[in-house]
Amino acid sequence: MNETDIRKYAELMQELGLTGLEITEDNRVVRLERSFPQTVRETVTVEAAAPQAVSQAVPANTDYISVTSPLVGVFYAAPAENAEPYVNIGDKVKKGQTLCIVEAMKLMNEIIAEEDGEILEICVTNGQVVEFGTELFRIKR
Repeated sequence: MNETDIRKYAELMQELGLTGLEITEDNRVVRLERSFPQTVRETVTVEAAAPQAVSQAVPANTDYISVTSPLVGVFYAAPAENAEPYVNIGDKVKKGQTLCIVEAMKLMNEIIAEEDGEILEICVTNGQVVEFGTELFRIKR
């Protein structure tokens, strides 16, 4: 692996907000890691603390299932640019049905419904970068 490849991977890490990346090529392993500046770390901590306080004050809504992103990547509502989205608000979905795709490092990861229900809300927009745990959908039970 040459310096150009490493720089390309480092840029991808920054673009997707990754803190670590491991690449295996020709029986060699390259591990890239980065840390955030202290000010960014403090901002993330403050933002993460605020929703917890709100969730404690508001009782949990058991009428819907929250579908969250299992990884950092780019949210795609449809299988192709000009294709119809997998689901729309009001659609009935079955357990195992594809809801969207989250692309991470050129891999398309299908996000599927874990239960039957009806799409109440699509919480992100097509092409949006999502973090681990970002709420993607709310599905009425």
